[in-house]
Amino acid sequence: MIRLTWLLAIVAAGITSGSSLEQRTIDDYFNDFTSGWVRSSPNQAIATRYFTGAEQDRLEQQLSPETVEYRRTRIQLAKHGLEGLRHFDRAAMAPIQRISADLMQWQLETIAEGEPFLDYLFPLEQFGGTNVNLVNTLTVNHPIRTEKDATNYVARLTQVGTRMNEAVADAQRLIDKGLFPPRFILQATITQMQQFIASTPGENPFVRTFAERLMLVKEIPSNVREKLHAQAEQIVNDQVYPAWRNAIAVLERVLPRAKDDAGLWRFKDGAKAYAYFLKRYTTTGLSPDQIHEIGLQQVARIEKEMDTIFRRFGRTAGSVRDRIEKLKDDLRYPETEEGRKKIMADVEQILRDSERRSALLFDQTPKAPVVAQPYPRFREANAAASYNTPAPDGSRPGTFQIPLRHERMTKFGLRSLVYHETVPGHHFQLALEMENNNLPRFRQIRAFGGVPALSEGWALYAERLAAESGWYENDPEGLLGQLDAELFRARRLVVDTGIHAKHWTRQQAIDYGIEPSEVERYVVYPGQACAYMLGELKIIELREKAQKTLRQNFALQQFHNVVLGAGTLPLDLLQRQVDSYLRTRSR
Repeated sequence: MIRLTWLLAIVAAGITSGSSLEQRTIDDYFNDFTSGWVRSSPNQAIATRYFTGAEQDRLEQQLSPETVEYRRTRIQLAKHGLEGLRHFDRAAMAPIQRISADLMQWQLETIAEGEPFLDYLFPLEQFGGTNVNLVNTLTVNHPIRTEKDATNYVARLTQVGTRMNEAVADAQRLIDKGLFPPRFILQATITQMQQFIASTPGENPFVRTFAERLMLVKEIPSNVREKLHAQAEQIVNDQVYPAWRNAIAVLERVLPRAKDDAGLWRFKDGAKAYAYFLKRYTTTGLSPDQIHEIGLQQVARIEKEMDTIFRRFGRTAGSVRDRIEKLKDDLRYPETEEGRKKIMADVEQILRDSERRSALLFDQTPKAPVVAQPYPRFREANAAASYNTPAPDGSRPGTFQIPLRHERMTKFGLRSLVYHETVPGHHFQLALEMENNNLPRFRQIRAFGGVPALSEGWALYAERLAAESGWYENDPEGLLGQLDAELFRARRLVVDTGIHAKHWTRQQAIDYGIEPSEVERYVVYPGQACAYMLGELKIIELREKAQKTLRQNFALQQFHNVVLGAGTLPLDLLQRQVDSYLRTRSR
C-alpha cells in the first residue's frame, strides 16, 4: 500500500529545506524530485523501469491508486516541486539546465493549475478511463522476461478489482454532483465493458496475453507457468469480473438521467475548464474561436489540394468527402481473419520501408526497435491508433497499436498512419528523447507528462515530410491518404472547439466528417485533438524561418537534430531552442 501522507511529507521536507538546497546542484534537484515523483506512482515506475533492485521489485507488485485523493496528492507534490525549483538561480545554469528547469516549471505549473478541473474528467469512459488503462498497464507496460516478472504480474492482477472499485466510487461521487458523461458516452462505455467480461476468464486479455507472454520465457518451468496461468484465471473470475459488473451497474443506473449534450460548456465553469485543457495540450494561449477559425482555413486549403489530385486521375463525381469515402471502399481489406493478417503484414512492410527511406532525412535514429500489433478485440470499437514508448532498459520495444475496425480496414491512409505512429513520427521523437543522455532523466522518461503540441505536432509533420520527400511518387492514392490525414487534423480543430465551446452536437461533428468513435474521444478528452495541427504548423513555421535565415547553409538533417534533440517542450521553448541554433549558425 502506498502511504501517500508519509510520502508527501518526506518529499516536501527534502525539497524545501534551505540547507539541503544550498548544497545541491540543479541536476541533483532534478534527480531527487523526479525519484520522489516516480516513487509515488508504481505504474510509472514499472513503465519506465526507473529504479533497480528491491525498490523496483516492491513497486512492480503494485498498481497506482485510482482515487481523487491520490490525484490531489500528486498535485501537492507538484506544488512542492515548484517551491523547491524557485531556490535555484536560472542565470547561473548551463543552457541545457536552464531549458530543463523552464520545462519542469511549465509541467509542474500545468499539473497544479489542473486542480480546479479534476472533476471534469470522468474515471469510467471508453477511451482512456480506468477500465481501459488498467488493462493497458498490465498487458502492454508490465514486463515479463523472468519468473519474478510473472509473479509480480499476478500480484498486481490481485489489485485490479480494488483499483476498479476505487474508480467506481469516484464515478459515483461525480454522479452525485451531476458531473457525468452524455448518454452516448455512457452507452459506449457500458458496451465496451460488457464485451470485456463476455468471454470466459481464460480468454480475457488479462489472462490470454499473460499466457502468451509466459510461453516466450523458456526459463520458467512448465509447472510454474501452469500455476501462474491458473492463478490469473481465478483472479479474473473472482475479482476482476465482479468489479467490472459493479461498474456497469453504476453506469446503467445513471443512464436514464443522462442527456446528449456533450461539451464542457454544459457544466458550471466549463469554459474555464476548456481554456485550461486547450492551454495544457496546445501550449498556446489561443482561444476556442481562434482555433476554430484556423481549422476552417486549413480545411478549405487541404480540400482544394485534394480536389486537384482527384481530378488528375478522373475522380470528379461528388464532394471531396464523397470521393474520399469511395476511395476508402475501393481499397478495403476483407473484414476476415485473412484480411486482418494482410493489413498487419502490410503495416510491417510499410514500417520497415520507412526505416530505410528515413536514412536520407535523419542522421540520428533510435537504437530501440519498434513493432506493430493490433488492439485486443474488446478495444477495437473505441481505440485510436497509438504508440507506446520502449522501456529504457530494453525490456520492451516501441509499440504501435492499431484498431482493426471497419474504418481502419483500408489501404487508404495506411502509409501515413504508420509514418505518424512509428518512423519517422512518434518512435523517432519519443525513443530518441528516451535515449538522449544529455537530458536529465525526468525529460528522458517524460516523468511529468508529455507535451502533445510537440509530440503530436512532430508526428503530423512526419506525415507531411514523407510526402515532401517523394515517398508517394507514382502513388496518388497514397498522397491523398496523407492529405486526408492532415484534413482530419484540421477538422479536429473545428470539431473539438465546436463541441466544447460552440454547443455542437455529436451528430454535427459526425456530419462534418469525423467518425463516431473519434467524436466520442474528443468528448472525454477535451482539447487534446487540437494539439496536432497547431504543433505541426509551428514546426513548419520554424523550418521556414531556418531556411530563410541560413539560406544555402540550411540542412534538413540538422534542423531535425535540433527539434528532436530538444526533446519534448512547449512550443515557445522549442522556438527558443531553434532561435538559439540559428544565432549560433549565423555567426
